[in-house]
Amino acid sequence: MKVSVILAHPNKKSFNHAIAETAVEALKQNGHEVYFHDLYEEKFNPILSIEEIPKDSSLPLEIEKHCKEISGAEGIIITHPNWWGQPPAILKGWVDRVIRPGVAYEFLENDKGEGVPNGLLKAKAAIVGRTVFLTYAV
Repeated sequence: MKVSVILAHPNKKSFNHAIAETAVEALKQNGHEVYFHDLYEEKFNPILSIEEIPKDSSLPLEIEKHCKEISGAEGIIITHPNWWGQPPAILKGWVDRVIRPGVAYEFLENDKGEGVPNGLLKAKAAIVGRTVFLTYAV
């Protein structure tokens, strides 16, 4: 099985890194093909340009690679911290640029204007692990 593992945490000593590394190791030991991306390590550019928005646009090679991997994945694992109730901006940018029309979904023709999406990903389930850490000023 092909599994895509996406990590979005800047600290290599974080619990998120430990989760991702454990998942990758266990998957490989069980014979799965793993696509692993540490978005901070790769310095993933989260900014979606106006040129990338159209479904049939020409994409940068890095984004094409991510799109190809995620569309071929049979399982998806995403791990990230929860900052102010949201994932880090780098992960939101990854979603904006990779989970895109023609790759992850399409809108059905003649849907009466509701904008009903039809899923295109092979993966029928995903695990999203997020961690929440609170700090208190004393």
